[in-house]
Amino acid sequence: MGVRADGGSGRGGAPAILVFDSGVGGLSVLAEIRALLPAANLIFASDNAAFPYGTKTEAELLPRVSEVIDRLVARFTPDVVVVACNTASTLALPALRGRLGVPVVGVVPAIKPAAMQSRSGVIGLLATPATVRRPYTDNLIAAYAAECIVRRLGSAELVDLAERKLRGERIDRAVVSGLIAPLFEGELGGRLDTIVLACTHFPLLGEELRAAAPRALAWIDSAPAVARRVKAVLEERGRSGAAESPHPRGIAVFTAETPSVAALIPALRRVGLDETAYL
Repeated sequence: MGVRADGGSGRGGAPAILVFDSGVGGLSVLAEIRALLPAANLIFASDNAAFPYGTKTEAELLPRVSEVIDRLVARFTPDVVVVACNTASTLALPALRGRLGVPVVGVVPAIKPAAMQSRSGVIGLLATPATVRRPYTDNLIAAYAAECIVRRLGSAELVDLAERKLRGERIDRAVVSGLIAPLFEGELGGRLDTIVLACTHFPLLGEELRAAAPRALAWIDSAPAVARRVKAVLEERGRSGAAESPHPRGIAVFTAETPSVAALIPALRRVGLDETAYL
């Protein structure tokens, strides 16, 4: 089961939504979209040949993201593109929106809702190394959390752990605890009450992160808001996908054929991605 041979969903049928990430963290976003738009045809695309994005430079990433998404749009003609990667979104959204003839929805750190929710005014930003140092992130904090203290922590290791968990490997919670410990150091760490999960991989480690935290915290995941935005964009274009569809289509596309892809098949099927292909 998959998208039509010509890639398109057909303008009279259910909408096609392309969800793009460097790895498989975007599955956390795709699951929210599937829950909100059960009739939609979903194409999940992972640029695993260039994974991880979070350790690469802007000069490396911008042409790479543009090239891969251009090829995906040409092949699958989606109704909307979701860049389900904070690192790619904070870098490439303006360029993509200026060039693609299809709406682009990005995933960016949920600084605004975190600042509104925090009672102590001390927020943790858990992201990739690239996202924590991006000027885009600086601007979000300046615009929406100027009155807060934002402790930033970039971790490529957590991204790798999330990928391993999806492949069925056991995750050592002590390792997770050690990785996030810097957020809770000192007097400010004792006041921190809200953490932004600014990488789509991190909600996949939700259970482990909550167990590793020294106390109960608010964890902010932007995936539900992204799904609502996708629905709104489709409704604006008359492509809401609200009609009943007994066979919504799902395909996972990878840029490299590796043993890790085969290990992901059970996780892909759990979110309705029954076909695997390569770009």
